[in-house]
Amino acid sequence: MASGNNKPHEQSIANFAALKTAIANGEEESVKSLLGDQSMQELEKSYLLDLAELNGNANIITLLKDISLKP
Repeated sequence: MASGNNKPHEQSIANFAALKTAIANGEEESVKSLLGDQSMQELEKSYLLDLAELNGNANIITLLKDISLKP
């Protein structure tokens, strides 16, 4: 039985999925909105940077490089 304790985790997964889609589609404004002022794990940031580099959108790459890492 699921508890209500996993809602932030579910939101995090949904946000990450939306971020991947926005990056793949080159939607800079959506990427900015989804990133907000959050930090992320190094592996997540690396994955998203790889995805952005595949698409070649320099502005999105810059946005992702500016993300701070979680301690």
